[in-house]
Amino acid sequence: MEPTQEPVPRLRVLVVDDHPLFRFGLCTVLAAEPSLDVIGEAANGRDAVSAARTFEPDVVVMDLHLPDIDGIEATRQIVGERPGTGVMVLTMFNDTESVFAAMRAGARGYLLKGSGQEEIVRAVHAVGRGEAIFGPDIATRVLGFFNSGPMTQTDTVFPELTSREREVLALIADGESNSTIARRLSLSPKTVRNHVSSIFTKLHVADRAQAIVRARKAGLGETTNGQ
Repeated sequence: MEPTQEPVPRLRVLVVDDHPLFRFGLCTVLAAEPSLDVIGEAANGRDAVSAARTFEPDVVVMDLHLPDIDGIEATRQIVGERPGTGVMVLTMFNDTESVFAAMRAGARGYLLKGSGQEEIVRAVHAVGRGEAIFGPDIATRVLGFFNSGPMTQTDTVFPELTSREREVLALIADGESNSTIARRLSLSPKTVRNHVSSIFTKLHVADRAQAIVRARKAGLGETTNGQ
């Protein structure tokens, strides 16, 4: 009599996206896979963190543009609380800054929403196995990044910040106002306020003065802006 094989554990998946129709479609596709179990969904970053804490998924499929807190910060919090959770970003954002911000936050995968259903399912399985998975164009840029030589000072200072947040912090260190920062970086005032709030939270500072002190001690400011 042949030994009975143990069933392969199903991957527990949490789906996070603020578009109800896309979220419904993605949940339907993933739930149709015998090896995947969609155990929850969330429409914003704050609920995503709470759901990950409650349901303890193996994989979180994460959009980046989310209400409350964005997908980058949600990823950082989820991975920070449960390092074994694999986060796979599925987004419309194809810019290099978003890709590397997601990687720094702890994401293991990065696909675009135009990816085919089979590619998404394969990526979820790969992330669930602890592998890193990227779309073809993104993989090329990631490889180029790691082959480009040593990182600059601004890459290594405050790694918890995104590259855009470090730009904002450098201008704060120069004494620039939010309106000036918005003009210099071609951002909306609301976006700058969100970046500033995120910087204060990540650096555990209470106000602009404390942020300037931290930034100056780390060498950010006029010197880094002039590079």
